[in-house]
Amino acid sequence: MDVSSPALDPTKVGPDLPLDGILVVSLEQAVAGPYATRQLADLGARVIKVERPGRGDFARDYDGTVRGLSSHFVWVNRSKESLVLDLKSQAGKAALQGLVGRADVLLSNLRPGALARLGFEPSELRVAHPRLVVCTITGFGPRGPYRDRRAYDLLVQCEAALLAVTGTPEAPAKVGIPVADIAAATHAFAGILAALYRRERTGQGAHVEVSLLDSLAEWMGYPLYYTAYGGEPPTRSGSHHAAIAPYGPFRARDGAVVFLAVQNQGEWERLCSRVLQMTELARDPRFASNSDRAANSTSLQAIIESCFASWSGPEVEEKLEAAGVASARLRSVEELLEHPQLRARRRWQTVQSPAGELFALTPPIGIDGTPTRMGPVPALGEHTSAILAELESPVPGRSPE
Repeated sequence: MDVSSPALDPTKVGPDLPLDGILVVSLEQAVAGPYATRQLADLGARVIKVERPGRGDFARDYDGTVRGLSSHFVWVNRSKESLVLDLKSQAGKAALQGLVGRADVLLSNLRPGALARLGFEPSELRVAHPRLVVCTITGFGPRGPYRDRRAYDLLVQCEAALLAVTGTPEAPAKVGIPVADIAAATHAFAGILAALYRRERTGQGAHVEVSLLDSLAEWMGYPLYYTAYGGEPPTRSGSHHAAIAPYGPFRARDGAVVFLAVQNQGEWERLCSRVLQMTELARDPRFASNSDRAANSTSLQAIIESCFASWSGPEVEEKLEAAGVASARLRSVEELLEHPQLRARRRWQTVQSPAGELFALTPPIGIDGTPTRMGPVPALGEHTSAILAELESPVPGRSPE
C-alpha cells in the first residue's frame, strides 16, 4: 500500500478549510452520528465528541482488530476531541450547557427524547441560542408507532425492505456494510451544511431531523417505483440485476469472474460485434431490447460465458475495455487495499491514534486548493481537562446570546 504523509498538521485547523471556526458538539455513538461529524471534521470543523465515563462510545468495543482498537471507531472518529462527561451529574450537565452556548452545531444520535430528558430539549435550545443548528439522528423518527424501537443497522435494512431485494431467490442477504447508518450520516451531514448556509443568510439556526429508516427508504427509490407501478417487486437476483441485462458476473476460461454492466443499446451492440464477434446476436428477437434481455437472461448468460470460455479473465477485461463496454473485476478487500486507482491518486495517508500511526483514506470530497485534514483518532477522554479549562475562559470577541 502506498501511504503518504498527512497533508495537514493534525493539531491545527487552518483558515484554508471550509468549516474553519465551526464548533460541533456531539453526543454520539456507533456509526451514524460519528460518521456525520467526521465528515464535518474533515472539512475543518472542530468536533468535540462527548463520551460517557468508563468505556465511552460503545463502538470502541466492537472489535480490537486495529492494533487493539475497533475498526468501526477508527474509521469514523479521526480529527475529533474526546470529552468525558457524566451527564447524570449537575457538573456534567453544566459543562455541556457551557459548550452548547459556544457551539454552532449540536448533534445527537441518542435515542428519541434523550436530549430532552437531559434538559436539552431542541426547541428550547433554539430559543436560548437562535443561531444554533441542532441535528438529531434517530432510528425511526421522533414520532409514530416505531419511535422507540431498537434501530440497529440490520433491523433497519429489514424494515426498509432492503433485504427483500438483496440476496438470491433462495435467501435474502444483508448489505455487508452498515448502510442504514451511512445513509443517515450522509443526510445529516448535508442537512447540517444546508442549515449553516441558511444561517449565513438569515442569522437563524435550525433543527435538522434525520432517521435511519427515512434515509434508507429514500435509497430504495428504484424498487419502490418498480413495485408501485410494475405490479410486483424486483426479484432478488444475487449479483445480477432484476431489470437490466447483461448485468452481473460472467466466468472466463481460467475461472476468473468478470462483471458486466451493459446499460444502453450502444454498449450492447459493441459487446456483440467487438467482443463476442456475434453481430447477429444484437438483432436476435430474444435480446433486441433491455426488457427482452432481462426476460431471457439465463439464455444470454450461457451464450456470453460460452464465448468467454475461450479467454482468460485478463483477456476478457482487455477486450471489454477496448470495446468501451463497462466491466469490473471482482476484487477482494485485500485487493482494494492495493487498488491501482487509489494508489495512483495517492488516496492513502496516515493518521495518529492511541495505537500509533494508522493508514486512512483521504476524504472523498475534494475541493480545489483546499488541504486535507487527517487528524488523530482520540483516546477516551484525551481532551477532557483542556476543554473543561477552556470553558472557564470567556470566548474572545463573542458576547453571550
